[in-house]
Amino acid sequence: MEFDVVIISAPGYFVSNGESQLLDNVVWEDQLVVEALVQQGLRVTRISWDDPNFDWSSTQFAMFRSTWDYIHRVNEFTSWMERTALQTQFINSKKLIDWNMDKHYLQDLNKAGVHIPKTRFIEKGSSSSLAEVCKLAKESFGFHSSNLVLKPCISGGARHTYKIASNQMEDYEEIFASLIQNEALMLQEFQENIVQKGEVSLMVFNGHYTHAVLKVAKPGDFRVQDDFGGSVKAYEPSEEEIQFALKTVQAAPELPMYARVDIFRDNENQLALAELEIFEPELWFRRHPEAAAVLAKNIKDTLF
Repeated sequence: MEFDVVIISAPGYFVSNGESQLLDNVVWEDQLVVEALVQQGLRVTRISWDDPNFDWSSTQFAMFRSTWDYIHRVNEFTSWMERTALQTQFINSKKLIDWNMDKHYLQDLNKAGVHIPKTRFIEKGSSSSLAEVCKLAKESFGFHSSNLVLKPCISGGARHTYKIASNQMEDYEEIFASLIQNEALMLQEFQENIVQKGEVSLMVFNGHYTHAVLKVAKPGDFRVQDDFGGSVKAYEPSEEEIQFALKTVQAAPELPMYARVDIFRDNENQLALAELEIFEPELWFRRHPEAAAVLAKNIKDTLF
């Protein structure tokens, strides 16, 4: 084989131009991973997932990093992934990725004892109105907040994520009716602490915690993603937060080689899981570069 590991990115994420902070960050972080793997004596390259000329059987392992365009090309991407999984082995297996791409996984983690926000899933094709679904949700969970959050079960970057107040139901009925015909949705209680205190992301490699960041939404918003003006800073988690993150990754169907565990204090002040990212998580190596070496060593020691 020509390569030991291929880092999988997306078209357009290959050359820093000094004009796009997102582009610069992607290139920087992926390069940190490449360099760390090379330091372990591995043959490494970085390829776009949709490169028509690359032979995926030429690498022993492939690692998803910044394939963030997939959400707009889901059918094309999933078909590519099915084919590629027959030619090489994914670090974080395809079984794990399939499970993690759909936020129904939150139900599995909850059954395994991981606390999640109060959530109601609405399956694709439901004939219920948004008002009906919200009424049932409030009756079932006794929401503390009058505001709810609606979002798709397969999504990223806060795509089609809406904060809905009780007096705004009619404004979102058309959007809801359109979305539910094509994909499953989830309804959650709006979490006041995410706005007031932020969301903590903990990075866990092969079952070991390395570093964390705190993500805070900009004033007047509820989305912590930097695409929407959110800010990020280094964070020292408590032992309780670290143990929550470790318990979460241990509850996955398989132990992921790399994962990001997003947590917050819910409206009852309990630690809760916002998201477990084991497909293509942003891992914030640029704020903790030595973690790339930790990941690379785990890959070398575990897989080779």
